[in-house]
Amino acid sequence: MSLNPEIIQKLTTIVGEHYIFSDQETRNHYGHDETEDYVFPPSVVLKPANAQEISAILKVANDYKIPTTPIGARTGLSGGALSIYQGIGLSMERFNKIIEIDEQNLQVTVEPAVITQVLREAVAEKGLFYPVDPSSMGSCWIGGNIAENSGGARAVKYGVTKDYVLNLEVVLPNGAIIWTGANTLKNSTGYNLTQLMVGSEGTLGVITKAVLKLLPKNNHNVLMLVPFYKANEACEAVSAIFRAGIVPSALEFMERDAIDWTLQFVEGISVTIKPEHQAHLLIEVDGNYPEILMQEAEKIMTVVEQFEIDEVLYADTEDEKNALWKMRRSVAEAVKANSIYKEEDTVVPRFMLPELLSGIKKIGAKYGFKSVCYGHAGDGNLHVNIIKGDMTDDNWQTQVPLGIREIFELTVSLKGTLSGEHGIGYVQKNFMDIAFSRTHLELMESIKRVFDPNNILNPGKIFPDEL
Repeated sequence: MSLNPEIIQKLTTIVGEHYIFSDQETRNHYGHDETEDYVFPPSVVLKPANAQEISAILKVANDYKIPTTPIGARTGLSGGALSIYQGIGLSMERFNKIIEIDEQNLQVTVEPAVITQVLREAVAEKGLFYPVDPSSMGSCWIGGNIAENSGGARAVKYGVTKDYVLNLEVVLPNGAIIWTGANTLKNSTGYNLTQLMVGSEGTLGVITKAVLKLLPKNNHNVLMLVPFYKANEACEAVSAIFRAGIVPSALEFMERDAIDWTLQFVEGISVTIKPEHQAHLLIEVDGNYPEILMQEAEKIMTVVEQFEIDEVLYADTEDEKNALWKMRRSVAEAVKANSIYKEEDTVVPRFMLPELLSGIKKIGAKYGFKSVCYGHAGDGNLHVNIIKGDMTDDNWQTQVPLGIREIFELTVSLKGTLSGEHGIGYVQKNFMDIAFSRTHLELMESIKRVFDPNNILNPGKIFPDEL
């Protein structure tokens, strides 16, 4: 889709000639995220500076029915930021300010291009805690976290992004600028537009400010790495820990290959992995009273010792803790460096994890692919990396999608769903019929039409090509 000179001139007038780009290199740069090898360059890239400029841009886009895709840090794994119909690529990178840290009310007002880790560190300096910590927190942005309802390792205890969003400034597709709620912990005033925006993947509006809830910072934690001889038993131990009355601040599952590949990929991590180890659980408890944490760790040990495990590694120093977390957070990059792959983001009730893992392996054997699984086991969120390896291109294109459909069917049959934190975006939209009936999908599309009757904002995402 090419934009005529009249439209280009209107857009240039809005953002200024230094913030509009139509060269192929820039378009390609903003035409991909971390979703496999997809590249969908927009026709033009704009870098607005404020909500008023975005409002003016969307008014033009609405008048001329130009597809417009909000683009964040491009760390997404579902193709949510891909400009699949070209049009306007709306880069949010200039919205990068922490506006206010309200220490009295434990809130922060922030723009969407603030890096998640930068926000976490800024509030930590004031003794406060923003718990949401995706594996890509060193590069992903708050706006993308809100758009995808991101989780992370500590979601098991503290929840996901939606649990911390109090209020949003949003530009609607017609250019109207609204605040969706109030800066209060309770709000029973009308429909909850704030939560409707969270997880909407840039299809209903463009977020320009967010008011987020903060917590007091915990000062202590205990971290342990537990090796299991059987991967299914590692999954079984997850539910057993909770049934014993412990709520860890993190509980991560890693299959053998996930750790092996990561140790080869990342330098400076020393962890002994024996050949007979099939999987590991990385378990953290946190709080302000070390003696209580040690009691909780001992109780966890009592649980995991009921299974076939090897010697548990306790991280005694901050360096050791950082090394273990670096290993866990580097798994996705290590898998990507090892082979062409597809990543699915399944989530089930945690007691169903053993059945999910076993079923994934059976489906892989049926369709001829290998999978490497890891994820946030404490909340039932298992990332399934399907590895191309030596599969033929034909089988990769024809057999793997059939296997993915069966994995999702299995997940839904176990009372789970298609995505725990990555979103649906472009790559999962044609599996939505597995999780939702036609009535569900038509209701969602009706909401989309109310907000965006001309379907200009991030079109081609979430909804199946055919209902």
